[in-house]
Amino acid sequence: MISPPAPFQVAALYRFARIEDREAVRDGLEAVCAANGVRGTLLVAHEGLNGTIAGTEAGIAEVIAAIHALPGFDRLELKYSTASEPPFLRLKVRIKAEIVTMGEPDLDPATDAGTYVSAQDWNALIADPATIVIDTRNDYEAAVGAFQGAIQPNTKSFRDFPDWVRGEGRALFEGGRLKTGGPPKVAMYCTGGIRCEKATAFLKAEGIDDVHHLEGGILRYLEDIPEAESLWRGECFVFDERVAVGHGLEEGTHSLCRGCRMPVSPEGRLSPLYVEGVSCEACHQDRTEEQRAAYAERHRQVGIASGQGVAHIGADAAVNLKRSL
Repeated sequence: MISPPAPFQVAALYRFARIEDREAVRDGLEAVCAANGVRGTLLVAHEGLNGTIAGTEAGIAEVIAAIHALPGFDRLELKYSTASEPPFLRLKVRIKAEIVTMGEPDLDPATDAGTYVSAQDWNALIADPATIVIDTRNDYEAAVGAFQGAIQPNTKSFRDFPDWVRGEGRALFEGGRLKTGGPPKVAMYCTGGIRCEKATAFLKAEGIDDVHHLEGGILRYLEDIPEAESLWRGECFVFDERVAVGHGLEEGTHSLCRGCRMPVSPEGRLSPLYVEGVSCEACHQDRTEEQRAAYAERHRQVGIASGQGVAHIGADAAVNLKRSL
């Protein structure tokens, strides 16, 4: 009897720590990833590292060891999960101005971030009526799942978050101050912890001091908190071919529209406007017949390649989502 192939190990990681020579770090990480057959994306900036990679357990261990050896990276926000199929088809190690783009260059999350809150303590914090809970992710992510009672800024990009804070958010914080008789208490969360950590540094720069962020993000919470005790509702969108995960980081029920790269729920796939590999309700009207025909042909070619056990190069565009993590 032939044993099934071992699952791929997926590592989502980040750390805010100063990197002076970005080129040297990029080249070193690219080399160790390539040598160990690890694929995915790593971003290198002066403020730190961020990325998601996948490969064999041994290969991932080699890459993590190389990161830990970098000055300031002895600690790393790191979450492991598995995937039955390769989540990434190629490797990209890139130099960026920020490891998560907010457009606020003077922030220093390494020294100015808010207070970490563990997954085990998160429920009590967000259940407190005096706490304002804010989702720092984008609108399409929040539509897949969110914490019960969280405020949704409905941003299209993390770059929009500062404008929301200075507008709607400012009124919200002032309202919170009136209710509590003192400064508001704010709890923020995101997928893996990086955006909410940077967001706390931004709020502190804006004069909101009592700010907290979920350590390890939603992924750590879904991994550590039993479903029966959970305040999470729905699934968590992830930036790879799994599309979404649930409690225990099990692969979820959402799929990805290849026309617009948006997550599609099981109910959404019942729509007559949903065509696998081509379009969904969100994008059907925005695509020409020529575009839909091209998507259909791409989907056909990917299916042929998959049946032959080879990767189709056109699938790269579907895997590497051009969105902020």
